[in-house]
Parts: sequence; structure tokens; C-alpha cells
Amino acid sequence: MILVFGGTTEGRVAAKVLEESGATYYYSTRSNTQEIHFVHGVHVCGSMEVPEMVTFCHEHGIRLIVDAAHPFAVNLHRNIISLAGHVGVPVVRYDRIYPPHDEDLVWCMDYDDAIAQLKANGIQRLLALTGVNTIAKLRDYWQDCECWFRILNRDESQGRAQAAGFPADHLVYYEKDDTASLIERLHPQAIVTKESGVSGGFDEKVHAARQAGVKVFVVKRPDYPTADGVTVKHVNGPHGLRRMVEKLLPEFYPLHSGLTTGTCATAAAIAATQRLLTGEEPTTVPVILPDGETIDVEVTYGNGYAAVFKQAGDDPDVTNGIEIRAHVQSSDSFEIHGGEGVGRFTLPGFDFPPGEPAINKAPRQMMRDNIKQNVSITISVPQGAEIARRTFNPRLGIEGGISIIGVSGIVKPFSEEAFVASIRKCMQVAKASGSDRVVINSGGKSERFVKGLYPDLPQQAFVEYGNYIGETLAIANEIDIKNVTMGVMLGKAVKLAAGNLDTHSRHTTMDRDFVMGMLLEAGIDIDISDLTLARELWDRIPQEKLQEFANVVIKHCAQYCTPLLPNGHLTLLLITDTGTIYKQQ
Repeated sequence: MILVFGGTTEGRVAAKVLEESGATYYYSTRSNTQEIHFVHGVHVCGSMEVPEMVTFCHEHGIRLIVDAAHPFAVNLHRNIISLAGHVGVPVVRYDRIYPPHDEDLVWCMDYDDAIAQLKANGIQRLLALTGVNTIAKLRDYWQDCECWFRILNRDESQGRAQAAGFPADHLVYYEKDDTASLIERLHPQAIVTKESGVSGGFDEKVHAARQAGVKVFVVKRPDYPTADGVTVKHVNGPHGLRRMVEKLLPEFYPLHSGLTTGTCATAAAIAATQRLLTGEEPTTVPVILPDGETIDVEVTYGNGYAAVFKQAGDDPDVTNGIEIRAHVQSSDSFEIHGGEGVGRFTLPGFDFPPGEPAINKAPRQMMRDNIKQNVSITISVPQGAEIARRTFNPRLGIEGGISIIGVSGIVKPFSEEAFVASIRKCMQVAKASGSDRVVINSGGKSERFVKGLYPDLPQQAFVEYGNYIGETLAIANEIDIKNVTMGVMLGKAVKLAAGNLDTHSRHTTMDRDFVMGMLLEAGIDIDISDLTLARELWDRIPQEKLQEFANVVIKHCAQYCTPLLPNGHLTLLLITDTGTIYKQQ
């Protein structure tokens, strides 16, 4: 059993990750102000001291603690470490992603240091974005200078400000003004904020201040506590959290996740670069994934290379267990090459032109984001040529080896029964959130594009269907969801339009003749005899005909999808790789 200390954005994400297991867990918050909906989670509301925590863990068989509390919740963090020592269970600290310490910001060790540095810099007008609980801590500053505090517009927060003796006419509220508008209205000389990370809006605050020429003072986040005998593992994103739970409590998830070939290649390249530059050979290296989080990946070394043995988790992947190597040499520029066992593109329509190694855009970007040095990287897969014969690569025009791929960097375990069960859980959570609409998408990329159309929907209202379009719509109908928006990208859309409600490549491939028929129906006469990937159509179809083509594709998709939601309304969106969204017109 798992106990989560939440109440934050990270806590909400942690709950979503744990919901995927179908197992019971406990989610603890001090108050009930955070709106969060569970199917398998049990909400524990109210502050607990260490003895109460210990009793709770013993009574409920807690074997893992996830600390997703605010980074400045110092006392709670100490109590959690003390609790872990008492009950003998590991702690996963789910922290935030933090931007680098830019030199143009004034970094303060604590609030006393912030006061000293504000006064030393002659700041007389300050906008404080550190929250209501810091009013008392900054008293020695605002008693002598003009200061505004931004707080939540709640009775509890206003009561705390009043108890601290802060003037009510200098309180401003989150609901009314963002940082930029507050700076424009109040004309402060500086802002003070906490090192609250990306999810705490740190970048937005700093950007607004820089745009206005206002100085930024930052109170550094406290170090996370440690204790002898207590195991603490740090993660800063959903993929890392799931992988750490799988490692520390393997039975919690029925199926385990894995790594993409792109993540493996990136980890090998990081390790090879580090050995080249420093002579060090770490057994694990940190890899920044495309979503910004960092995971640790195990690496090995050979004569002139570093390597990773691919772990596919419980996904039945033919590349599971293969060795992916990286050879790195000094260079005047950053270069990526394909070596033995890495295929080459032989047809147009991929991320790179024919002749280039089959290393897709996302893995290349991962290597660039992780390796800041000018080096020449050669990725090789000794078993690649043999394994490629058991994939769709030859049919797609990739010859000589496997592809180095992966958009998220993580492989979700594939099991139709388990995946559909996970979709069902997510749909139940979406309905429980009270949202009047559920938005389903094939993956994170299309979801990011569609979210812009529905900025007011809660996170739980967005559900990934993977390839199981028919199953997902049937679940929506079964649990009586009235309004569904479905985002679909062209590769899946042309399969769906032909009547394939499961779009996985193991079951169906693009029907070029059917696509030609849709083009003619839209009044478009172009040669697609050499078409490799559906997404090439966005570049081949004349700009003025794109909407007509989208109308035809959406019409055919709706023919198979709409009957699955007889008591609701389905909105279909066709999405391009660059984020353009087409609706039926």
C-alpha cells in the first residue's frame, strides 16, 4: 500500500499515475481545498503529527511513501523522513522541475537573507509573491517599506494576513491579476518570489519582471532532509514516479513500463561523452526526457563506447534486451550519425530526407538537450539489422537496421486488456471530476495541441486512448459521458476513416487506395503512389484544399465513431504535426 502526501500540482499528478495501477492507495492533505477525484485513491484529510502517521501506516499496511508536498513545507518533509525511519519504508520524493540559477536574479538563502539583500539594494517598493505564510517572515521589511502581498482570495488566507498585522489595502489576489498586470499597476522596484519550480509559475513571474525591468529576488528552496537508514529516491515527473514505484513496490502495477530506443541511445551518448571529457564511468546517468523531467538510466561500457541494454518493460517489443551503443568523439560541431544496425531512410516523408540515419527528431533533440558539448555521436545497434527484419521498417522504407524512436522517451506496457482497463479508470475519473466534456487523444502530443481549445477543463478531463478508439468511445457511452471531443492525427485518422477502430500497426496499415479515394472525393488529384506516411499529405495537398480534405477525412471517421456514442455528442478534430486543428466545416 502507498501513502501520498499531496495537496500540490505534483500530488495531483502522483494520484493520476497511481490510478493507472487499479490498486488502492491513500492520499493525504492537510485541508480539503484541493479538488481531486479518485477511483482507487482514498483521501485522508487533516494534519497528522509523526505518532499519528506511524499509527496510520501500521494500520493500513503502508510499504511506500510518496512525498509530493510543496518544496517549502519544511516541517512536513522532516516529519515524513522521521515517519519513514519509524516504520522502515522507503520515500519517493516527487519534486518539481527547477530552472537554472540565472545570474541576473538575486538568490537569497532564506527570508532573513532576503530582507537584508532587499534593504542593501535600496528596494522601497516591493511586490511579494511568496504567499500568505511568509508575511510574518518578511515583517522586518514591510514594516518600514511599501509592500504588496499576493495571496489566495480565501477567508483563511485573509485571516492569516490580518493576524500577521498586514494592511488589507496592500493585499492583491491571484484571481484578479497575473504578475505582469500587477507590476504594471503597482510599479514595484522589485519582486520577491520563492524558488517554486516550473509548476509553481516561477518562469512566468521572472519573465514578467524582466520584461518590465524589475529586479527579482528569489528565496532558494530548502534542502530536502536526510536520515541514517532512510532510503529516499528523488523523481521530478510522472514517468520517473511510475518507474520508481515499479522498482520499489513491483507488485503495485500489473505491468511495468520500459524505455524507448531514443532514451537508451541518449543515455549511452551521455555516458560516452562523460567518459570522453572526464574519464569517469558512472553506472547510471540522468536523462532529461522530452517533457522536461529527469530519469536515471543504467549504462555499461566497452572498448570505445558506452551502451544501454533496452528494457521494454512488459511491452512485447522485439527490441527488448538489445544493446544500443554510442561512440563519441570530439568535434567542432554537434553531430549525430548512424552506425551498424541503425537503419537509413530510403523514402521521403520522414523527419529527415532519404539517406539519413533512421534516428527520429525526438531522440535527436533529446541528445541535444542533454549534451551541451560539441561532439560527434555515432549510434550503433549490433543486432539491429537482424531485428529490423521482424518489424515494419522494410515496408516503410527504412533499410539496414532498426529505427531510433520515441516521442515521450518511455514505453507504456502494451496489453489490450490492461490498457483498456486503464482507459476505463481514466474515463471514470474524468466523469467524477464534474467536467461537462471529456477530451480523448491518441497521446501527449495531440493532447497538448487540443488543450489550447479547452483551457478551463481540469486535467482529469483529458484521456489518452492510444490505439483503442472504439473501446474508448464505447466506455464513454457505457458510463454516460454526454460530450466527447476526440483529437486524432492523420496517421491514425486514415486508418480510422477506413473503418479500423483499433489503429495499432500490428493490426492495420495505411490503405493507399482508400486514401486516394478520399483525395478524389475532396477534388484533389495528386500522385501518391510513393506515399510512405500519411502525414506527408499535409505538404503535398495544395494549401487551399486542406480544409476540404479534412472535411472528407472527418466525415469518414465520424461514420464509424458517432454510432458508438448514441446518447451523446462527438466532436472530431483532425490535427497536423505542427498543431493546426481542423474541424468539420
